[in-house]
Amino acid sequence: MAQRSYQVDYQLGACDANIHTAWNKDIEPARTVEPGSVVRFECGNVAGEDITMGTTVDELDLTGEPEHPLTGPVAIEGANPGDVLEVELLSFQHKGWGYTLFPPGEQGRGLLPEEFPDPGLHVWDLEGDVGHFVNGIEVPLHPFPGTLGVAPDADGDHDTFPPRSVGGNMDIKHLTEGSTAYLPIEVEGGLFSIGDCHGAQGDGEVCVTAIEAPMFVTARLSLRQDMDIEQPQFQTTGPFTPTGSDEPMYATTGISDDLMDATKKSTRHMIEHLHEERNLSRTDAYLLASVAVDLKISEVVDSPNWIVSAYLPESIFPN
Repeated sequence: MAQRSYQVDYQLGACDANIHTAWNKDIEPARTVEPGSVVRFECGNVAGEDITMGTTVDELDLTGEPEHPLTGPVAIEGANPGDVLEVELLSFQHKGWGYTLFPPGEQGRGLLPEEFPDPGLHVWDLEGDVGHFVNGIEVPLHPFPGTLGVAPDADGDHDTFPPRSVGGNMDIKHLTEGSTAYLPIEVEGGLFSIGDCHGAQGDGEVCVTAIEAPMFVTARLSLRQDMDIEQPQFQTTGPFTPTGSDEPMYATTGISDDLMDATKKSTRHMIEHLHEERNLSRTDAYLLASVAVDLKISEVVDSPNWIVSAYLPESIFPN
């Protein structure tokens, strides 16, 4: 996708006045902008200041309820219910570090909590377009916002973790630089917010986090009154593999009469492969699968069983 030229019109820092942790149509806008404006957002990470580059897994306090600190909301002049907000994602700038973690299994979060009773953590050194893992493994970075959306037309606070018809925590890893998202507006002004940025993620985000990274995101916000959509849509050129290239992959399959069970099986088999063949601990294998393994529905037409496959790019490993 061709590079889009732009000039930043407004900036929103990650200060308390510009941060909220719930969707609520009654939150006062941090800024009101004209349609077509380019806004540079500073986005924090989900753990706030609880995780730094020196944090170890033994220091984690995962007893509280996690929250998404979202930057915004931004009101768009003239936006009305029934309109569509066009969000052109123009650029991403990480701050040199990020982390991937999963909480204790007793919390029931992630795809396989029953198999991982203890928490896991890797703090990433992000260097340019690469994130450094253990054993010389390098994961290409393709930054995107895990959460972007507009306010729902419902009273009160609403949890940021479930995705909604107005967007939110969609974790679509293809919303990278050059992509455009379309969000159905339900309230006057739209009230757009963004955050939960990821340096890289596998389709599925199986351990419950990607490379969570504080980041600057620049986006152009425009109104589309010629569109009529019920839920988010987007245009993107990817990349559609973890590395951005068509290349050799190793894949495991999960076969079951239940799609979620098939998903768990394919992921479980991949973790075993990484453990046995790539000499990773099971904890590191689970963390790596969440940021570099893509889950794909391979077939849903041959009843009674369906297949979910997990794809691993082999180029992330040192020769």
